[in-house]
Amino acid sequence: MSSETKITDLRSALEMLKTVPGQLIETDEPVDPHAEISGVYRYVGAGGTVQRPTQIGPAMIFNNVKGHKDAKVVIGLLASRARVAMMLGTKPERLGFLLKDAVKNAIAPVLVSPDKAQCREVVHYASDAGFDIRKLVPAPTNTEEDAGPYITLGMCYASDPETGKSDVTIHRLCLQSKDELSIWITPGARHIGDFYQKAEKAGKPLPISISIGVDPAVAIGSCFEPPTTPLGFDELSIAGAIRNQAVEMVQCLTINEKAIANAEYVIEGELLPVVRVREDQNTNTGKAMPEFPGYTGPAVPSMPIIKVKAVTHRRNPIMQTCIGASEEHVNMAGIPTEASILEMVERAMPGRLLNVYAHSAGGGKYMAVMQFKKGVPSDEGRQRQAALLAFSAFSELKHVILVDEDVDPFDSNDVLWALNTRYQGDIDTICIPGVRCHPLDPSENPDFNPMIRDRGISCKVIFDCTVPFKLKDHFQRAKFKEVDPSRFAPELFKKE
Repeated sequence: MSSETKITDLRSALEMLKTVPGQLIETDEPVDPHAEISGVYRYVGAGGTVQRPTQIGPAMIFNNVKGHKDAKVVIGLLASRARVAMMLGTKPERLGFLLKDAVKNAIAPVLVSPDKAQCREVVHYASDAGFDIRKLVPAPTNTEEDAGPYITLGMCYASDPETGKSDVTIHRLCLQSKDELSIWITPGARHIGDFYQKAEKAGKPLPISISIGVDPAVAIGSCFEPPTTPLGFDELSIAGAIRNQAVEMVQCLTINEKAIANAEYVIEGELLPVVRVREDQNTNTGKAMPEFPGYTGPAVPSMPIIKVKAVTHRRNPIMQTCIGASEEHVNMAGIPTEASILEMVERAMPGRLLNVYAHSAGGGKYMAVMQFKKGVPSDEGRQRQAALLAFSAFSELKHVILVDEDVDPFDSNDVLWALNTRYQGDIDTICIPGVRCHPLDPSENPDFNPMIRDRGISCKVIFDCTVPFKLKDHFQRAKFKEVDPSRFAPELFKKE
């Protein structure tokens, strides 16, 4: 990796990856944005909960996208925890700590003049003859059943119409017509949803910008949720802390809102009050797009509409996209989850929670492995209290696996070893039924379990795979001699 490469936007991130073998590949082969890009990347590097065969691999740039001669598409930029750590300047196992500290040391975004905004190099107004967002933005269709082309990595930025405080989040955006996008706002889980409710109640549209193709620090930081980032906390300030440099914003041309100044694309629009649309109105498949649990989400019958006012972009823009079920989603959702849990538990019981991994199998949302250290007899039981705090810190969490300090939470085989040798189902399983979780879990349904009262309600479970404190001496792992393996296999163990 070139230590001289400073990442400030998507392009500098890609330039840095080009210096690291195995982290980025490009192809000039013509590719159809309709289902083919995701179909290819499924094999190259999607990982996550994508149907097998898949793998964690390099990011990929498609240079020859049919119907979009001047644009490229990049996918999988964040689909490797090691790659994310590389781009954020830390180690994979320390990412949660990096983000936790960034929240504490937030640096607010700043406004720059339009002449400094690279996203403004080319401008298209919706009033222009022939304007069609579907021809301007090479948004892929992930599968042949999707409701339409989707923007999966759009940084949606809007402000509270009462307080003026701003927020950035990522939403499911489907291109519905030449100047309309549908937006899915998870009920009760997104700040922009609160802003929209206030605007709609007043009978007014909510100005919103969508910035596509940004610094990885922005994409990761935007995925924080309450209570770590309460209503009115601008998550762009987290990216500012990671880079130790404020994110630069620019005033939009057609709406009273700001956008990320060095984004590849910016869509300016208004979330219209009252108006709703069926998500799959153009396909009638009943399906939306692949989501993080590994299933294609059902099309929502009534969704708000964003009326597009303008699209601006850099010259030869790069469209950034991801597969909803891929490792990319795991990292974007999971690393902020880890930071939130670390912060919540550290405040309650300092020094006991050593690390957290929002596991890939849960899409970064449903499952957390918590590495807990019991130092004194009175710590027995605190590990379960820590799990309860994790559920409080992140409402969409469904399963927590507790492990001891000698178990690597990032190694699934090690975690399953603890499950098999330090866990008894009848005494180490704690069920918490009837708790609100995430509506995309298809098992959270009264048809699946008659005890569930409503969609999106789940039984949350703690799997306590920690050794009782009084028995720790009886559960010592086999101890091997400490040696320097680089003496014998230097090609495998290079000293840092």
